[in-house]
Amino acid sequence: MIPIRDQIPTRRVPFVNYILIAANIFVFVLQWMAGSNEDALIYQFALIPASFSNGIGLGDISDIFTSMFMHAGVAHLGGNMLYLWIFGDNVEDSMGHGRYLLFYLIGGLVASLAHVFTNPASQIPTVGASGAIAAVLGAYLVLYPNSKVLTIIPLGFFLRMTMVPAAIVLGLWFVLQLFSGVMSMGGPDVGGVAFWAHIGGFVAGVILAKLFAKKRYADTIVRW
Repeated sequence: MIPIRDQIPTRRVPFVNYILIAANIFVFVLQWMAGSNEDALIYQFALIPASFSNGIGLGDISDIFTSMFMHAGVAHLGGNMLYLWIFGDNVEDSMGHGRYLLFYLIGGLVASLAHVFTNPASQIPTVGASGAIAAVLGAYLVLYPNSKVLTIIPLGFFLRMTMVPAAIVLGLWFVLQLFSGVMSMGGPDVGGVAFWAHIGGFVAGVILAKLFAKKRYADTIVRW
């Protein structure tokens, strides 16, 4: 399933979400401009679990946050930004601008720590905003459980567009991450998708959603 848009209008301009999207695109452009030096750039600013596990320094902490704005390719960036565009504006609307930014960064932090904990010896650089975005998805599920999402559903050679409850779209996404994460445990360290970062971020979003949402939204959001 590929989500296209949700049905809930925002009550304020989600400029923090716009800035986050712009920042991710800007950093990706910088990576592209680095050309042959891109690999060196990634190793300098990406999260490397083994380095983090061998002793936490200031550089390791900063790498958690710099890695959240780097991506491994256009498809990686595009998929992440699509989810952030669809679901982030409403989560920001419920929390307010400052709280949403803090929530986003905490979600990314928890996701990174979950990845380090489950892959402590990995020397593969980890990049991407998907851990923080997973926290946004978890919060959206809690705050807007009755929302519906316009979704493209592949049916063989055909594509169908239909409204699907957000609980199904996001619930299936989480189940897929959990299944893939469990299946990847104990396997060879060959890189790929950081499933446990997604799981950790999503769970953090579910737990922190009501804490960060403003009271007047927390009382009314389930009626959408």
